[in-house]
Amino acid sequence: MIGKQLQQHLLKKNYNIIVLIRDGTKEKSSNKKITYSKWNVEKGEIDKEAIASADYIIHLAGANVAEKRWTEKRKKEIIESRTKSGELLIKSLKEIPNKVKAVVSASAIGWYGADTNESKQKGFKEDALAANNFLGTTCKLWEESIQPAEKLYKRLCIFRFGIVLSRKGGALEEFKKPLKLGIAAILGNGKQVISWIDIEDLCRLLLFAIENENLYGIYNAVAPEPVSNKELTLTLAEQMRGKFYIPVYVPSFVLKLMLGEMSVEVLKSATVNSDKIKNAGFKFLYPSIQAALENSKEN
Repeated sequence: MIGKQLQQHLLKKNYNIIVLIRDGTKEKSSNKKITYSKWNVEKGEIDKEAIASADYIIHLAGANVAEKRWTEKRKKEIIESRTKSGELLIKSLKEIPNKVKAVVSASAIGWYGADTNESKQKGFKEDALAANNFLGTTCKLWEESIQPAEKLYKRLCIFRFGIVLSRKGGALEEFKKPLKLGIAAILGNGKQVISWIDIEDLCRLLLFAIENENLYGIYNAVAPEPVSNKELTLTLAEQMRGKFYIPVYVPSFVLKLMLGEMSVEVLKSATVNSDKIKNAGFKFLYPSIQAALENSKEN
């Protein structure tokens, strides 16, 4: 979802794009600026020419965290899809002569645990320790897998993505499903804080990282105005249904039965701070949930 949207932003800036996929020979593009190259993370294989010709690498690979129930097998897949892809990129940069100037990598705000008294006031900042849970560990291993890029003298930017809002899929579509039936499903007590980002701002942020040579290190990729689950749900309900919806609280125990361990993340409050990226000069087009939801409706 993010990669396809990012392509449009890159094309507007006249970049040539090489997309790494499992079988690059089968995929063809009608746009001459987009080509496909093969990589196989499980086998440790990658198209050498793709690495040799790249100026920048944007690493977004990783199995969808929310797609399936968290069995032990699925947890392993979630972690290894991120770490092994990162390790393969690092191995390639070591072994293949290249001109790569910067590596931009995804991580996630799953790095942070549940809100503390301090984070409720100021938000989690990038120097906070990783949470001692599944997603905290996943994000730590994910970031560690790509960190060796710095030792290879590549400028490295890691963005901890918040919940990405897009009309083309992801979390927002899940919020919309019950609203199509006129039900505004508020999860748990609805007070848990969601740190989110509009997909347009996220793509602009990835482009910002490519084009700003002074940008390096770890940044929170979240809008400056986090909202509660209840506020997001009701704002979306009013946009979609006007006054014709019924708020329904979905009890925590029901979510636990439905989602298992993943329900911890759905019910967790995480207030994440965006000051560092704003101080670096990035300006959000969609800082408020109202603006983001209007954008998702129109585009």
